[in-house]
Amino acid sequence: MALFIHLDKMPSPKLSRLFYAVLIALVVIGIDQASKAWILYDLMNPPSTIPVFPFLDIVLTWNKGVGFGLFKAHSLWGMVGLIGMALAISTALGIWLWRTTDAFLLIALSMIIGGAIGNIIDRLRFGAVVDFIFVSVYIGGYHFPAFNVADSAITIGVGLLLVENYVKNYVRKKNDSVHTRH
Repeated sequence: MALFIHLDKMPSPKLSRLFYAVLIALVVIGIDQASKAWILYDLMNPPSTIPVFPFLDIVLTWNKGVGFGLFKAHSLWGMVGLIGMALAISTALGIWLWRTTDAFLLIALSMIIGGAIGNIIDRLRFGAVVDFIFVSVYIGGYHFPAFNVADSAITIGVGLLLVENYVKNYVRKKNDSVHTRH
């Protein structure tokens, strides 16, 4: 299937994989940290709410929890626990990334790892994650929490993992049904 490019066909496949994975993660980290610096030191100095579209605002919030404000850590040990959890998950994903030959999977995992590292950097620097994108769509009185570029990369990476899993399962089931007919 054209969606899955196998990097093992390239010269020095493990180095090619590692190069592209690190490059993707660094791009995510760079865009994330640059956008947060712009928000903190320029755009939100002093803090305010900046309407971009009727449903989208730029705001400055500090997230002491994990993605989208879940599991808030209000103590030093809570923050250390969240950093440890993010590092453990990033390490496990890094091992998976190291073993894969699938370019689509490599992109997804690299985006998740880059996003996680971007948020870890914030926790180490500030004790919380800088969030600034607020989608003001309310459903049943609830709204989506503010987020940042790192959160977006993690979400897109997880979405790509789901697509990759669905497509591979679909292809496998299709192949299985073809083999059982003969």
